[in-house]
Amino acid sequence: MKVEVKLFATLAAYLPIGGEGPSTIVEVPQGSTVGQVTHRLGIPDEMPRITLLNGRDADPAEPLHDGDALAVFPPLAGGA
Repeated sequence: MKVEVKLFATLAAYLPIGGEGPSTIVEVPQGSTVGQVTHRLGIPDEMPRITLLNGRDADPAEPLHDGDALAVFPPLAGGA
């Protein structure tokens, strides 16, 4: 199945070659999870991140479906 993956800021370094901008389409086995995809991309498990699946918070164990959009951000800080 195909999933769109968008990696932002420092995580963009883990984007596979051939992606356009911050995103690419990856083919993953049926039943893959958010955590399996981030692991497959080489993002270290201990690296803090925020994951959104189709615009909503996603747990690493959440299963993916064909056509899903997975966005991964480093933790955000700011404001005074």
